[in-house]
Amino acid sequence: MQVRTTNTLPSAAPVPLELIERQIFVIRGQKVMLDRDLAELYQVATKVLNQAVRRHLNRFPEDFMFQLTGEETSCLRSQTVTLDSGRGRHSKFAPTAFTELGVAMLSSVLRSQRAVQMNILIMRAFVRLREVLATHKDLARKIDEMDITQKRHGSIIVAVVEEIKKLKAAPKPPGRRIGFVRDQNA
Repeated sequence: MQVRTTNTLPSAAPVPLELIERQIFVIRGQKVMLDRDLAELYQVATKVLNQAVRRHLNRFPEDFMFQLTGEETSCLRSQTVTLDSGRGRHSKFAPTAFTELGVAMLSSVLRSQRAVQMNILIMRAFVRLREVLATHKDLARKIDEMDITQKRHGSIIVAVVEEIKKLKAAPKPPGRRIGFVRDQNA
């Protein structure tokens, strides 16, 4: 009897998860991937990906994808490696950004086996990124708590040091001599 596995991914992923994570940007407060990066992962031309999306625009509402503004595009360019020169190397259109929901919808538009495999990896990357961000938030909260505690302790230590300085600076009262006193009458 032969057992079939339901895992559609080969044992070695076609693209490292870390590479996908580096292609997730935060734009307008949302984690997104750009059309050019998705097209590269799906091994199709960006133009083909965008045509497939335009044919099925009813599947991509505003919270699934949006077009970047000129300012957002130039900001992204400044964050990436210097552009190659040459005619036809770069799109004259602003990139389209796909949210996690939009990326999930792409697999229904691009019906290749590669698209299904890459979507699984991309979804895992989004989940892992969410987990990392949650960990960082917890860590930041703990550091803030430690900082507040340290400041509180610091102010107490300063107060104690000031009291010690006052005690050192205060004149010593004449004290009784310690020891045996000889009786003068004897």
